[in-house]
Amino acid sequence: MPDQTLLAFDYGIKKIGVAIGNTLLRQARPLRILFSTTREQRFAGIEEILAEWRPDKIIVGLPLTLDGQEQYHSLRCRRFANQLRGRYGLDVELVDERGSSMEAQQALGTNADDDAMAAAVILQRYLDGLSPSHETPPRG
Repeated sequence: MPDQTLLAFDYGIKKIGVAIGNTLLRQARPLRILFSTTREQRFAGIEEILAEWRPDKIIVGLPLTLDGQEQYHSLRCRRFANQLRGRYGLDVELVDERGSSMEAQQALGTNADDDAMAAAVILQRYLDGLSPSHETPPRG
């Protein structure tokens, strides 16, 4: 399988953290935070990022409870992932995001907006789960 460019989203209603990475280097980095008040603004920002980076796959963080169960926000993230898949025809995978915001704050050493860093944590988890042949990691 060829090397792939990946984008990750830490989805929130008012802001979405975005990270970039690829399967060659297997390193994720924060890209930016999208701030939006309307659905149109949200998808305009996403389209701009997709046009710039042309990812092969999108990773979306899936919020779960501490014991691994789905919660109300899980449904919103699943819907967001389905919208991305439907609008852009890209492969979209969900990755457990439990603890990603805490990891992001620790990495930043501050309480600043951590959404892009949280997206990078989510993407790094995905990349760390890849086999040496770049196969899709097992789903959690």
